[in-house]
Amino acid sequence: MRIRVLKFGGTSVDTHEHRLMAARKVIQCIESGARPVVVVSAIGRRGAPYATDTLVELLTAIDPTIPPAPRERDLMMACGEIISTVIMAQTLRTLGYAAVALTGNQAGIITDNEFGNARILEIHPETILRCLERGWIPVVAGFQGITRPDEVFTDGSITTLGRGGSDTTAAALGAALRAEAVEIYTDVNGVKTADPDFVPDAPTLPEVTYEEVAEIAHQGARVLHPRAAEIAMDYGIPLWVKCTFTDEEGTRVVADANGQRRITGVMHTGKLSYLSFYIPYPEHKAQLELEVYRLMARLGVNLQGIGVDEEGFGFAFPREHWHAVRNTLDGLIIPLGTPSWFYLFQFGEAPSQVCQIQRDMLHKAGLGERIRTVPITIAEGCTMVSLIAHGYSHQPGIFAELHRTLAEVGIPIWQTADSELSLSCIIPESEVEKAVRVLHDRFALDAVAR
Repeated sequence: MRIRVLKFGGTSVDTHEHRLMAARKVIQCIESGARPVVVVSAIGRRGAPYATDTLVELLTAIDPTIPPAPRERDLMMACGEIISTVIMAQTLRTLGYAAVALTGNQAGIITDNEFGNARILEIHPETILRCLERGWIPVVAGFQGITRPDEVFTDGSITTLGRGGSDTTAAALGAALRAEAVEIYTDVNGVKTADPDFVPDAPTLPEVTYEEVAEIAHQGARVLHPRAAEIAMDYGIPLWVKCTFTDEEGTRVVADANGQRRITGVMHTGKLSYLSFYIPYPEHKAQLELEVYRLMARLGVNLQGIGVDEEGFGFAFPREHWHAVRNTLDGLIIPLGTPSWFYLFQFGEAPSQVCQIQRDMLHKAGLGERIRTVPITIAEGCTMVSLIAHGYSHQPGIFAELHRTLAEVGIPIWQTADSELSLSCIIPESEVEKAVRVLHDRFALDAVAR
């Protein structure tokens, strides 16, 4: 049986007209001789009645000072995809095709207990396969799964997979079903060399590697979640990024066959905040840095633009996590050494009430002389632009050209970072559109896709 997994994002299923266009892609798959398994996201984006963010706001509006329990929050967040699944299945039925809606649980998706950012542990695809054998189109709710049973919840608990989780659902189902391809449908014609809002004529890349598309996603493009690319790469699943609303071929994601050096795009992240930590204590600096990274990982905060020098370190993170980050770090005490030094983390020159309470507590315990303050400064209003540059991480000329290009148009660089696949700069948020355009021009990215 030839199986293809087709995933449709929120903007592909947000109106009846769009759902009909998505349904046509499903019908074309059937006409090609393959059996489609459809994965859908919640309908629309923030502000739409059944969008995930809208559902969460129903919870937080009850009392903004009391956060919802993670289990119940996931239960609410999963509703958007379930609604979308039923509506998409009904759309296909009205066109004369037998379709059945499946929740993540009914599709056999088993996850760990990390509510809000669960990992898929295994998939039992028997229900999906039985549907296919009967000639039905399974329409699966993306972004969700269920935990294994425990002594309290003997049927398991619904979990969500984090941002971009529907892409992950599609890739994981593709692996479990041994699909011949996974097709990710969105509102753009594949993977672009830049954000078309900033570079309207940015061309579509006909082909990128798994590593490149994962890096493109990490650096801000919303065409595909990096975890989905990693799953597809691990299992060797052919992957496509296509547009629901056109018949263009889109972008094919392939294995890196030759390791050729090339620059394929300039990407940008959303709104960031940048924290700087001043730690002039070399004997404990590395331990303090590691502990902060562990705390951020526990919060599920993705760090970007990490910078380290002799007297401290810093990093950028998505501004949406600001309150959680501040609540975790402000007044934090980390004891190190023998006898112990008590490292007290403090935002700004004037301590907050929480920080002052922590300081007073140490003084009352007779430990005032063992306090070492770790000042934290914050820079708001920044973002990160990145060149997707495979094989250029050890080529200083490219970084110099990037610096020169931004300097020529008066864009300051606050921090730099690089990886095997990208060269990045933290810059003021107000300059991001200009930065993307000048870098796209300087590195002739309009010719890359030809």
